[in-house]
Amino acid sequence: MSSELQQLYQQIILEHAKLRNGAGLADTPEGDKMGESHMLNPTCGDEITLRASIHTDGDARTLSSISWDGQGCSISMASASVLSEMALSMERDELMKLVDQFREVMRSRGSIEADEETLGDAAAFSGVAKYPARVKCAMLAWVALEEALLAANQN
Repeated sequence: MSSELQQLYQQIILEHAKLRNGAGLADTPEGDKMGESHMLNPTCGDEITLRASIHTDGDARTLSSISWDGQGCSISMASASVLSEMALSMERDELMKLVDQFREVMRSRGSIEADEETLGDAAAFSGVAKYPARVKCAMLAWVALEEALLAANQN
C-alpha cells in the first residue's frame, strides 16, 4: 500500500471516529421490524449496541434505520460510523454480502486488497487486517449489524 493511500485511509478513520454517523439509538420506523445487538470486545473493552430496522415491501427487505451507541477506540467507533453511512437503504441480502466481504478482508491479515468500489470508505480498514488484535475492533459494529438483522427476521 502506498504511503499516500495509507495516509488517506488514516484520515478517513480519524474523520469517522469524530463524525460518528448513526450514533445515538433511534426508534424503529412504524411498521418496520427491528433487531438489536449488544457486542463487547473483551480484549480491549470496546462495546456497541446497534439497532437495525428492516422495511418489507413485497419481497424487498431494505434497511430503513441503523443507529448505535458505544464506546471504544477510534477504529471501532470509525467502523460503526462508516457502516452506518454505507448501510442505510441497502437491501438486506446485499448488506449481508457486504458484511461477508468486509469480514474476508479483515481475516486476510493483509493478503487481500480491499475493493474500494464495493467497500467504499470501509476499505480504509484494510490496513487493520495486518494487526489481529485490532481486527475485532473493526469488526465489532459489523458483527452487531449481522446479529441485529438476524434478530429483525425473528420479529
